[in-house]
Amino acid sequence: MTLKHSVRATLVTGGAGYIGSHVVRLLAQRGEQVVVLDDLSSGDLGRIPDVPFVYIDLAAPDALDAIERALVDYRITSVMHFAARKQVGESVAAPTSYFDCNVGGLTNLLAAMERAGVQELVFSSSAAVYGEPEAATITESTPCVPVNPYGQSKLIGEWMTHNAATAWGLRVANLRYFNVAGTGWPDLADRVATNLVPIVINAALDGVAARVFGTDWDTPDGSCVRDYIHVLDLAEAHLAALDHLRRGGTESVFNLGTGRGSSVLEVIRRVSECSGIDMQVEASPMRPGDPASVVADPSRANEVLGWRSTRTLQDIVQTAWDAAAAQLILVG
Repeated sequence: MTLKHSVRATLVTGGAGYIGSHVVRLLAQRGEQVVVLDDLSSGDLGRIPDVPFVYIDLAAPDALDAIERALVDYRITSVMHFAARKQVGESVAAPTSYFDCNVGGLTNLLAAMERAGVQELVFSSSAAVYGEPEAATITESTPCVPVNPYGQSKLIGEWMTHNAATAWGLRVANLRYFNVAGTGWPDLADRVATNLVPIVINAALDGVAARVFGTDWDTPDGSCVRDYIHVLDLAEAHLAALDHLRRGGTESVFNLGTGRGSSVLEVIRRVSECSGIDMQVEASPMRPGDPASVVADPSRANEVLGWRSTRTLQDIVQTAWDAAAAQLILVG
């Protein structure tokens, strides 16, 4: 597929994945020219029909020249970078492969962007860069002390984009996600249960109890509190960040969350309500290092990007449940 001649075209790495595909769809809906680059290790071409696609493993030894060709051939003027591995436990078990993918892939991407003269980058970072913060509400100035290779790789990525901004004028928005869940469209639903919401939904579908790690935390109901953001709110924030860069915005870091905390038990209750299943709870010991409460302060994104989340925990759970139930019916 070829693109129409356009002033701007945006390359979305990892655009066939869960979050990336939501951003691709929103960009296409507002008439943008979009190209997806993915190695399909966790992505699905079915999520991005009618979008030009380039198959590249960003961390491969020969990737640099291939990325540069894609940037030039498709007249790319901005990049949104989602392509990365993101499972914390897996990163602890296989740290070298995580740095190879997340840091090595970004190294090749930045080098290709510099060669091709592409100076706008929206970088998918993570609240994992904060590690185990003592404060319940997290601002962008909260110290970054990541405690696992995944979080470390994202913080290194932020350092790399900062250095590129200093060295050759990259304009970058580093977006630190909190807990992303829900779906904007059933066909773009998250298919990997690494977040509490799909984990609880899977427990409901399997007819097993939902595990709660600690029930006597210093929180209103005794379970941990986290900030859950709907994937469509997150995707809209990426478009706002891209627009910020296009207006001449310079390097910055933004927390992407709601500023509202929801407890583990509250999430379980919401899944019970949406599914009509009376879920049982299995109390387990606290996990070492788990903070009682972690909630984003999204004020900077609200003020600088003109963005704020609008969807609730109910929206997150309902859309995720509806998509999971529809898939179960389809498979069955």
